[in-house]
Amino acid sequence: MESSITPFSSHELIPQEEKLEIENRKGDLFIGIPKESQVLENRVCLTPDAVNALVSNGHKILMEAGAGKQASFEDKEYSEAGAIITQDTAKVFSCPIILKVEPPSLKELKLIKPQAVLFSALQLKTLDREYFQTIEKKKITALAFEFIKDDDGSYPAIRSLSEIAGTASILIASEIMSNVNDGSGLMMGNITGVPPIEVVILGAGTVGEFAARAAFGLGANIKVFDSSINKLRSIQNNIGRPIHTSTIQHKHLLKALKRCDVVIGAVRGKDRSPIIVSEQMTCHMKKGAVVIDVSIDMGGCFETSEITSHEKPTYTRNGVIHYCVPNIPSRYAKTSSVSISNIFSPYLLNIGEVGGLEHAIRNDKGLKNGIYSYHGVLTNKAVAEWFDLSYRDINLLVF
Repeated sequence: MESSITPFSSHELIPQEEKLEIENRKGDLFIGIPKESQVLENRVCLTPDAVNALVSNGHKILMEAGAGKQASFEDKEYSEAGAIITQDTAKVFSCPIILKVEPPSLKELKLIKPQAVLFSALQLKTLDREYFQTIEKKKITALAFEFIKDDDGSYPAIRSLSEIAGTASILIASEIMSNVNDGSGLMMGNITGVPPIEVVILGAGTVGEFAARAAFGLGANIKVFDSSINKLRSIQNNIGRPIHTSTIQHKHLLKALKRCDVVIGAVRGKDRSPIIVSEQMTCHMKKGAVVIDVSIDMGGCFETSEITSHEKPTYTRNGVIHYCVPNIPSRYAKTSSVSISNIFSPYLLNIGEVGGLEHAIRNDKGLKNGIYSYHGVLTNKAVAEWFDLSYRDINLLVF
């Protein structure tokens, strides 16, 4: 009896795809941490504890001597944690992975080896077209930590540093008001029988929220202004108690400014912060009142704001004391460094665990969002539009 043979269908004759499992192999990272060269930058990317965690997982850390000094971390602490300390700046920049807080200068960028990976902030207003052309030429993969997203869609680096800036703004205002600094002599503290300090906060984002929390903690009366009802509702819910909130209307804002002792400017814009308080409005404020313009990083939201430095942080105009230092978190370098390190270290440990950055960004969309250059190919639309450069969607390069 002959056996019957079932003929192949046309579908079965077509070659079929075969899915092969790709094994993620743990890789050892070689990370370089140079000393920050910007005048106002006192922070460092990793704390000694974070370095110890990375070294314990088989990774190598090369640090420039004094990299953590301004954040009150000594070279000895890093050495004991397992880092290698060197005086050779060029050697640090030759590592396959570079960690920095500020974006490297053009001179530093030229020290980075081709095909390296760069983690840093991306501050467009401090960079130029040549910067990105150098990255392209060296085929560097660069990530901006402020673009990295969490699972919930938030930006952890921006939120952490905004929390610090908001809290710091109230502490700085309290310090400026003391007689030691030729201030008004008023103190936050809700002292019995003494009227509380009046604080106006412009902007109900993260900076505004944490400024409000700190002001409340010091016994001040606060008024929060924002153009978004949703943000005002959110800050009220997050603080958990009734507070005075208002949309930004000239009449109500001017009335609040006339009575307040402190104004915190925390309004951001797309390219530049909008001017909320005109010079004429500051003329109606109390003599000795304090303005802390946290928005100065984006141009400032007071017409009278001018950039100052940590060395000479204040000036007086129309009888009002102005504090307009960019990068307020660097004033509290140790706290800020711990905060940044808490963001960096889990990502670095995961990159090593899954076998490198390529595997990590395939599985982590939030980390992928931080990439603005992939092997020298510009992948960030905002950067491309700012400098009139061509770009490609990162999802077409990594999938």
